[in-house]
Amino acid sequence: QVQLVESGGGLVQPGGSLRLSCAASEYISSTYTMGWYRQAPGKQRELVAAITSGGNSNYADSVKGRFTISRDNAKNTVYLQMNSLKPEDTAVYYCNGRNLFSGSYYTPWGQGTQVTVSS
Repeated sequence: QVQLVESGGGLVQPGGSLRLSCAASEYISSTYTMGWYRQAPGKQRELVAAITSGGNSNYADSVKGRFTISRDNAKNTVYLQMNSLKPEDTAVYYCNGRNLFSGSYYTPWGQGTQVTVSS
């Protein structure tokens, strides 16, 4: 079973940038769309950005124009470049893959990486 490890989070001031990485323990099948999700305290987990194996991406309205998702299939790694960060971006960020046919996710979810945007 694929294991996912997120890294790159931290404390950043509003307007700053961070780059998150998600390393998979083995090959990520092309049948999986990879995504970054986030969960803020007291809120449900939400999809922030997703990318197919072919490189097609989509974003939540709240991050469009600020975040960029990318995928290095050779390195089994997914990235999330976050620019112009806002306090409301504060959350634990997770990555996971969703199977295009079954809709299932890799299990278990990783530990996530904390992003805190504060002055």
